[in-house]
Amino acid sequence: MDLEQLMRSRRMHLDKQEECMAKIRDLGSLPAGAFATYKLENKKQLQKMLYDCNNNVNIYREEGLHLMLVIRKDESIERTFNGVARHFREVFSELVQGGHGHLVIMRKKDGHAADDDNDEDGPCEPDPEGRIEKYIGVSFTGKGETQSMKQLSGGQKTVVALTLIFAIQRCDPAPFYLFDEIDAALDTQFRTAVDMIRRLADTADTQFTATTFRPEIVKVADKIYGVTHKNRVSYVTLVSKQQALHFIGHDQTRNAS
Repeated sequence: MDLEQLMRSRRMHLDKQEECMAKIRDLGSLPAGAFATYKLENKKQLQKMLYDCNNNVNIYREEGLHLMLVIRKDESIERTFNGVARHFREVFSELVQGGHGHLVIMRKKDGHAADDDNDEDGPCEPDPEGRIEKYIGVSFTGKGETQSMKQLSGGQKTVVALTLIFAIQRCDPAPFYLFDEIDAALDTQFRTAVDMIRRLADTADTQFTATTFRPEIVKVADKIYGVTHKNRVSYVTLVSKQQALHFIGHDQTRNAS
């Protein structure tokens, strides 16, 4: 081995020594008896202990990362839910004059007797160690206690469902919505939801497509398409507002007779 190789090897070992010394300094002050404690241990035993320590550090690091992600997820869910709940109150008061509604996060213990994953459950006592459930309470008169979903009529449930959709739309607007006869069960006094659809279409740059047999949506629609069936084939054609209203009026008269 020539002199140049020896010098290169010496520099490499000095660099390695400095790297090890830097790592030792990063550990901070060691207990006075640390060297004496491990001085009699053999090399393989010390390497195994070091491996176990590093393995535990990696486990704790992964657990810490998982916990941090869970915390961030919970914070994001709570932040989003609070936004939807705020808009839910606003939208419901717009759709139901004099009424009020609210969304609440409740918690149920796993295995709770009333815990059947039914969205129509009423509220239960909050439990910080339980899993999250939602509760919707509304009052269509603004008087007395709020009602849960299972206490509402079909038309009232439709109003609540539309309220939730519009509340989410205000938080996180989508460019396109498809409704299938949302006004079928709506009572006449609650068809103000149609006006809200029209306003959102005009101001929120959102497109709404709805199937209906009611005149309210037809009257405010931009384009109307009729679907006919002939020889087991469906045909979609653009129709005028007058044609659509005439068809709906004829259909309602036929159903009433």
